[in-house]
Amino acid sequence: QVQLVESGGGLVQAGGSLRLSCAASGRTFSSYSMGWFRQAPGKEREFVADIWSSGITTYYADSVKGRFTISRDNAKNTMYLQINSLKPQDTAVYYCAAGGWGPDPDAYDYWGQGTQVTVSS
Repeated sequence: QVQLVESGGGLVQAGGSLRLSCAASGRTFSSYSMGWFRQAPGKEREFVADIWSSGITTYYADSVKGRFTISRDNAKNTMYLQINSLKPQDTAVYYCAAGGWGPDPDAYDYWGQGTQVTVSS
């Protein structure tokens, strides 16, 4: 069982940056592939990025490539999402997920409660 808690969201102007964190409980964090998703009002949950257990292999949605960076620190049981050059269309609730990989939300076993990111123009 893994419990996930996101933090780091907030209100930021377009062009700004944020770093989201996802703290995980459990001693098996390092064995899980993990991902970030986001969901804007009225839209489906959208894949952002994922990272395999070693932290070496990562994948990004085309819409965020070059602006978002996913990383993890297995010693701290924490995953991160560095978001740069924020755009108003990045406004969404950002969720971290564990126990799966790829763009399908149904592939993941565990989810956090989400953190709101709002980008003003």
